[in-house]
Amino acid sequence: MTETQQATRSRTFTWSDPALTAASLGAVSGLEMLQAMRDGEIPAPPILQLVGGTGFEVEEGKVTVFMPAAEFHYNPLGTVHGGIIATLLDTAAGCTVHSTLPAGVGYTSLDLMTRFIKPVTVASGLLRCEGAIINRGRRTATAESSLYDERGTLLAHATSACLLFDVPTP
Repeated sequence: MTETQQATRSRTFTWSDPALTAASLGAVSGLEMLQAMRDGEIPAPPILQLVGGTGFEVEEGKVTVFMPAAEFHYNPLGTVHGGIIATLLDTAAGCTVHSTLPAGVGYTSLDLMTRFIKPVTVASGLLRCEGAIINRGRRTATAESSLYDERGTLLAHATSACLLFDVPTP
């Protein structure tokens, strides 16, 4: 075996059927859906399980997502890959928009403008990504999100615009 093969690690994870969560879309408000995910009444989306998200807090117009920085997030430079960071920023911003939506209204991200401030590594510890609503109109909404390490240092931030659309209610 080569040194690279000996240093290989593995990771196993499971996820819930995303149709179970999607079935709630349109039937309850965004805030109620996110609260049900937080409370374990419906499963969180598979992306949170994929990246190793450990939970979130939610109130109307504000969502905070938690994830410990891990080796399996690393890029070849030995830091957390920007795509993982952008995923957290997009999740917090998008869920923040979702938390303001009534039953029967869905959303999708139109853009995500991201600024990486400091490198993120395992030493960053538990990451906290806070989303806050900037503006919600009838057809679009904007939100911002900020990523912090466990010491409260700002690591990255983003703004996002989301398209709002009607979802058929059951």
